[in-house]
Amino acid sequence: MNLVEWIVTTIMMTELLSGKCANIFIIVVNFIDCIKRRKISSVDRVITALAIFRIGLLLSMLMNWYSHVFTEDMYSFQMRTFTGITWAITNHFSTWLGTILSMFYLFKIANFSNCLFLHLKRKLDSVLLVIFLASILFLVAYFEVLNVKKIAWMNIHERNVTIKNKLKDIAIVKSMPLFSLINIVPFGISLICVLLLIYSLSKHLKNLKFYGKGCQDHSTLVHIKALQTVISFLLLFATYSFCVIISGWSFLNTPIFLLCMAIGAFYPAGHSCILIWGNQKLKKVLLFVLRQMRC
Repeated sequence: MNLVEWIVTTIMMTELLSGKCANIFIIVVNFIDCIKRRKISSVDRVITALAIFRIGLLLSMLMNWYSHVFTEDMYSFQMRTFTGITWAITNHFSTWLGTILSMFYLFKIANFSNCLFLHLKRKLDSVLLVIFLASILFLVAYFEVLNVKKIAWMNIHERNVTIKNKLKDIAIVKSMPLFSLINIVPFGISLICVLLLIYSLSKHLKNLKFYGKGCQDHSTLVHIKALQTVISFLLLFATYSFCVIISGWSFLNTPIFLLCMAIGAFYPAGHSCILIWGNQKLKKVLLFVLRQMRC
């Protein structure tokens, strides 16, 4: 590796390590809390599942890094295929669980008198479960389209050994438009959640001003914390998606590919840290652990 690759690799390894520690911390804290209380809240279920899939996403990114730093002779086609499938699955559920978390904050915190909104709010757990199950259809469709493209390419270039060997690289480039299309849906839902939370907060502040109660109350602080979490997810997800698309088109250019991976790795690592800091229970345990480490 040259100097640039060493620097990028060092940055990415730091992100992967911190992200793995943050997600393991979330899982352990929620697991212990579940055992103590003998129940787990809806938001903790979503955050725990999100942390599990993000560990898988980080590991698949690590394997992807390995495949580009070392030669193809040391990294078989079967391993590349396994890495690609692992990344697609963990990336998909990480994205949709992050979106579902945004929806959870919207329905739990926003105040609207709309009948449909109130009905969905009452059936929130069922609504989120249906959305999660429906997202699986997108994943199945994604794999089906990729499989059809792969078969078509192999039929066209059946006798061309060189192109067949490059098929894995071509498939990645060809899947980028499909990746972009699929990610528009969760991105759009998250964006709507942000806009509705902002609108709900503005309505709440107007009511406080009208009744002369000032601008600082519990509901305002809850709105702001939720917005910080949802907006951070939206921005990090947008940056990550952009990096994935760029890395897909520059798949054969190792330095650019690794740079995009380093920037993209901040999404599963950074957002998990934000979730810890924005969650009162997780933050309390983290501060306690840090105080114990100082002693």
